[in-house]
Amino acid sequence: MEKSIRERLLPILEANQGHKESLIPVLQKVQGELGYLPEESLSEIAHFLGLSSSEIFGVASFYAQFRFERQGEHTIKVCQGTACHVRGAKRIMEAVAQELNVEPGGTTADYKFSLEQVACFGCCALAPVLVIDGQVHGRMTTSGARKVLEDY
Repeated sequence: MEKSIRERLLPILEANQGHKESLIPVLQKVQGELGYLPEESLSEIAHFLGLSSSEIFGVASFYAQFRFERQGEHTIKVCQGTACHVRGAKRIMEAVAQELNVEPGGTTADYKFSLEQVACFGCCALAPVLVIDGQVHGRMTTSGARKVLEDY
């Protein structure tokens, strides 16, 4: 039987109980444990730190590192920087989105993939670039992108 969110978070939260100044590290640890910050986790954090849920949400929503929706098992990022754009990044994004049946910024219905647009990875010599779970795939083509997806 799977543990409840509260049970999974108890070790993190008890270690920081009443320590309002530890909010950001607690948010990071909770997201590390759950993969995102569901509403129930924000309530638990608020309870243990002695803050309101709206204060927790205000801080978490300020930082781009925190997510409020479940992400896929694999994260696919397609660079849209200038070099990648010039070399067909838009077509790569369209091919990946079509192959997975998901829009950029979304997650597949089976939670296997999340698809993101990224401004620049800084590896312009490899443009266009597709990154899956931190692994860079350079000089992509639409067929190459589909082939890479087959491995997952």
